[in-house]
Formats: sequence, C-alpha cells, structure tokens
Amino acid sequence: MRIEGAAVLVTGASRGLGAALAGELGRRGARVVLVARGEEELFRRVDELRREGILAHGLRGDVADKQSVYPLLGAACALVGPIDLLVHNASELGALPLRELADTECEDLARVLETNLVGPFRLTKAAVGWMALRGRGLVLGISSDAAVVGYPRWGAYGVSKAALDHLLRTWAAELKASGVQFLSVDPGEMDTRMHEDAVPDADRAQLLQPASVAREIAGLVARSESFASGARLELGSLRKAA
Repeated sequence: MRIEGAAVLVTGASRGLGAALAGELGRRGARVVLVARGEEELFRRVDELRREGILAHGLRGDVADKQSVYPLLGAACALVGPIDLLVHNASELGALPLRELADTECEDLARVLETNLVGPFRLTKAAVGWMALRGRGLVLGISSDAAVVGYPRWGAYGVSKAALDHLLRTWAAELKASGVQFLSVDPGEMDTRMHEDAVPDADRAQLLQPASVAREIAGLVARSESFASGARLELGSLRKAA
C-alpha cells in the first residue's frame, strides 16, 4: 500500500514497537494517530514526532474497553480521515511474573484476551466496513513466536496471539473480494519494556531494537500487495531469505 498520505492508527503506541512504528510511518509521509492508555508517555511521544515535522495525533484509549472503540475510531477519523492502515500493536502479558497455566487466574486470562484479541476484533469490526466500501485498507496484527510455540509460562499471551493470527486469517477469508488486506507479523524478540517485564534477566544486547524492526515492518507495509491476505509473516525468516 502507499504509505505517503495514508491515514494510520497504531494502538499501544506510546512506547516500544508501537511508538517506533508510528514514527517510521510518519517519516514516510503517513498521517498517524497514536493510541495508548498512558497519557503522559503518549503525548510525550506525539510531541517528539511533531518536532520532526510528522503529522501525528494522540488519543488516550484502552482497546479492551468496549465502550471506547467507536468513539476512539470516530475521533481518529476526524483527525486524519478514514483509516487506511490499522495496526493492532497494544498487548497485555497478564500477571507478572509470568506463570504456568495451572497458576493462571481466569480473570488474568480474560484480561489478556480482552486486550490482545477481543479489542482488535472490535476495532477491526468498527473500521473494516469503511475500508471495504472504499475498496482498500490494511489491518496489521503484531504477533509473536509464542503464537506458534508453547513456551512455559507464556500461555495466556501465546493463546491470545495465536487467536489474533487466526482472527486475521478469518477476516481475510471472509473479505477476500473486498480489497481489504489482513496480515500478521512476528517481529522477533525486542528490547522493550514488555520484554523486560516478562524476562528481566535477558541479555538485552541480543535483542532487536524497535526502531530497526519498525523500518522492516514499514517496508512490508509498502509492499503488502505482494503477500497473500491472511498471511503470517516472520521477520526472522524474511531476513534469512533476503
């Protein structure tokens, strides 16, 4: 898809990959709306992008809050126009330290699913009709290798990401003639606060930097038409194949 001039909404965009991706897309000419729960971090990031000359806006919101989805999307469209690219980046790990499924409270699993799966479903449902009417659009989910590998203590998060992948595959199958495309991307392990929360003793020198991953994902967006709608893309595999 053409990034220059595109209207983009990125959730979980106050820090980490979401913040980096919003910046990278903005530098390529997109009009970006950043959504996050933490107001202070969110608007600090928006100010940084605006100082770069990027057309950026911030909306405080929680994708897990059912009542906020339509107002959130409406506010984003009022700021940048109908959304061309919707990025589901907001994620919830669950209770920390991470725990095995036998020790996971039902409420903790429900909270993870509300943020990582149900929220993206609601937001996609709210946005995709307008995309289909216009005959174009891209919905991009940020996935994880935990979606395909059963890591101990990553159960709630892994289940939610596996379900997000399949959700996007199903949207793709149902709207294959609409002109709207659905992709999920596994970016690999990154040096983010979320990773530090999950694996506090990790060697950060071995982790990918969000800025470099954001550049790769923006490149995928720019050539998204070359991938089948519903595809799950692993950046690690794509790097090896390049």
